[in-house]
Amino acid sequence: MKTKNQAARVLAIALLASAAQAGDDPMGFAEFDQRATAGARLNVAFFGASLTWGANSSDPLKTSYRARMAEKLEARYPEARFKFIDGAIGGTGSDLGVFRLQRDCLAYKPDLVFLDFTANDDVRNPRPERLCAYESLVRRIVVEGRCPLVVVVFPFKWDAVPGTAGDMPGRLAHRRIAEAYGAPIGDAIVHVQNLTAADPSLPARLWPLDGAHPCDEGYALFADAAWQGLREGIEKKLVCKAPEAMLHADTYMTWSRNRLSRMKNVPDCWKPELVSRTSAWFDGLMSRWLDDVMVVRNFTLEKDATSGKSVRSPVDVKPLVVKFRAASVLVYGEETVKSGQYRAIVDGKPVTIPQKNGPDLETFDLSGKRFGGGRQHYAMIATGLDAQVDHTLEIHPVFAEDEAQELRLESICLAGGEAKILE
Repeated sequence: MKTKNQAARVLAIALLASAAQAGDDPMGFAEFDQRATAGARLNVAFFGASLTWGANSSDPLKTSYRARMAEKLEARYPEARFKFIDGAIGGTGSDLGVFRLQRDCLAYKPDLVFLDFTANDDVRNPRPERLCAYESLVRRIVVEGRCPLVVVVFPFKWDAVPGTAGDMPGRLAHRRIAEAYGAPIGDAIVHVQNLTAADPSLPARLWPLDGAHPCDEGYALFADAAWQGLREGIEKKLVCKAPEAMLHADTYMTWSRNRLSRMKNVPDCWKPELVSRTSAWFDGLMSRWLDDVMVVRNFTLEKDATSGKSVRSPVDVKPLVVKFRAASVLVYGEETVKSGQYRAIVDGKPVTIPQKNGPDLETFDLSGKRFGGGRQHYAMIATGLDAQVDHTLEIHPVFAEDEAQELRLESICLAGGEAKILE
């Protein structure tokens, strides 16, 4: 009898898989439910930032929202063979997500995706550029991934005030995008606000360490909201589909992640190296997220032939100059405790970094010392460029005179128009 049941399950899985391949429509939630019930092998991806990773949970592998969702899925579908993909880097938004989605999510051929980023994209003051980037993620998951998508909306502590969910333009904009693509929403902001209305002491209990990242109880509530979104998709038999016209500009639908190690005309002082194997926290371990880095240093260490001691020799550091055609340009790499700074110049004009308090900064600081270790570095250098004309990006290293420092960059990321490096 057991053999017969196993054979029946195998046949059911094969029929469902062949039907999915034969049809033009992407897989819907009902089909995911059927395949999981039948015992199929399914990939579930979690794509987002620190609230997806599980910062401040006692053990992100067991008590993050991802882990709680894995428990729920395995309990609901005991016959399914799940593989769970962690695509979360803390401190990042959908702007970097554009250039990570293929490598860190879609490459795994997910059968279900949970998409974060609403909190980091700012629920109160959404920037048009970020909304374009976020919608491009939703559209690509639906069109290229052809799989069910659950949009998850997570709160920070200050978002837990009851009755304020309707006063969050970023949250509402992300909800409108999700609805336009037929994606159910796991809205933990509303869920936590409703619970807080009944128990005003709840936020202090959920966020005891800092206002951004909850502890285990908070992540369990996040998972409850995400599960509600998934169940809605299944019960309503939703199928995510892309509308013909986008709600926001299509700038980020054309993109390229251009590794410096593969470019021509990179100065000789920039050398290809392995990505660092240490970091301040695990989601910032960049060997997980980068394929290599190009490194430039202000000093080299060489052994003196006579004394055998290491002698520090200065390096003639040259700037990195890249010509491109795109509407926006982003630099992606890693920060270490040895990292210095750089100045960016686009079309001859220095790039400045706006500050809420004080004057704008003229250099990008990559030092990981303030975090006690390494992590990701990404900087949106310019947006709103004319994608029909050629542009020039210059990266000028800025190093301390009396300290051995380095820059470790992987890629120049372009979006809009041709999104092309010119060599």
